[in-house]
Amino acid sequence: MNRPTAPVCSICIANYNGEALLADCIDSVLEQDCDFAFEILVHDDASSDRSLQLLRERYPQVEVIESAQNVGFCIANNRLARRARGEYLLLLNNDAALAPDALATLLQHAQRQSPPGILTLPQYDWLTGELVDRGCLLDPFYNPVPNLDATRTDVAMVIGACLWIPLALWQELDGFPEWFESIAEDMYLCCRARLAGFPVHVTSISGYRHRQGISFGGNRATGGRLASTYRRRRLSERNKTFVLALCTPAPWIWLVLPLHLVALATEGALLAIAKREPRIWREIYANVYRSLMQKSEHLRHERTRIQQTRASSAREYSNCFVPMPRKLELAVKHGLPGLR
Repeated sequence: MNRPTAPVCSICIANYNGEALLADCIDSVLEQDCDFAFEILVHDDASSDRSLQLLRERYPQVEVIESAQNVGFCIANNRLARRARGEYLLLLNNDAALAPDALATLLQHAQRQSPPGILTLPQYDWLTGELVDRGCLLDPFYNPVPNLDATRTDVAMVIGACLWIPLALWQELDGFPEWFESIAEDMYLCCRARLAGFPVHVTSISGYRHRQGISFGGNRATGGRLASTYRRRRLSERNKTFVLALCTPAPWIWLVLPLHLVALATEGALLAIAKREPRIWREIYANVYRSLMQKSEHLRHERTRIQQTRASSAREYSNCFVPMPRKLELAVKHGLPGLR
C-alpha cells in the first residue's frame, strides 16, 4: 500500500526475529528529511517471533517478502535487490537506525561520485553514542580496521548494516555470494568494487546508530574484553579467507595467502591450547582449510572471473590497507577473546 511509483532509493531490510528492533529501524526511515521518493522492503527470514504481525499491523506501506525457510543474510538481500525498483539500494540492518538527514546526505554524495560506487555513513554505538567507525580499512589478512579519521573518506570496505550502492552496480557485481551464508559478504562486495575501479566512500556528515553484535554476537569489546561466538568466528575466518583468495591481485596473492594460512594455523593452535578447548581448532580454524579444499575448483573459477574485471592496479587496490595486523593489536589491548 502507498508504495511510490518511481522511488529514487530502495531501503532493503533483512529481518530475522527482529520484532523488538524493527520499529526503531523503520521509523528512522519514515522520519527522513528528504525531498525524493523511497520505498521500504523487508525480507523476513522465517522469523519465529511476531515480526510479520508487527509489519502488517503497523507498516502497511512496507513491502514484505516472507521466506518459508531461514536462508541467511546473503540470499535475503539478493532477493530484496531483485524486488527493488529504486535507482539506488540502501541495505540497512534491522538493528540500525538512520539519522534524520541520512538519505539526503547519501544521495548528495552519490551524485558527486565518479564513477558511482559504494557509500556508507559514520557508525555510532547504539548505547553510548560513541563513534564506531567511518568505514573500515583492512590489514594484510583482510581483518577490518575501523577508520576514525574524519578527513578520510576513501575506505576499503563498509559494513552491510548501512551500505548504499547503485542498483546497476549491484547487478554488475552480482550482489552477495550466496555460498558465503553470512559474514564478510560486505567485504567481498567492496573489494570487488574497488578491484573493478569503483570507489568505496564514507560521508563526512550524518550517521547511523547500530546495536553491534545483536545478530551474531561479538563484533565489539565489552567491559574491556573481547567476546564472540563460535558461529561468528567460523563464518568470519572462512569468508575472510575466501575474499583474500578471490580479490587479492597477482603477484601479491602468492605471498599473502600462504602467510595468512600459516598465521591462521598458528593462531588457532595457540588459542585452543591457551583456552584448553580443542573445539576452537576443530570448528573455527580447521574449518577454513576444509572449506578451501572443498571449494577449490569453485574458488579458482571465481577468482579468474573476478580478476578479469580488474581495472585497478595492485598499488591502487592496496591504498586502503594498513600494515599492522589487527588481531595482534586487539590481543595486546584486550587479551584473548572469549567464545560462547
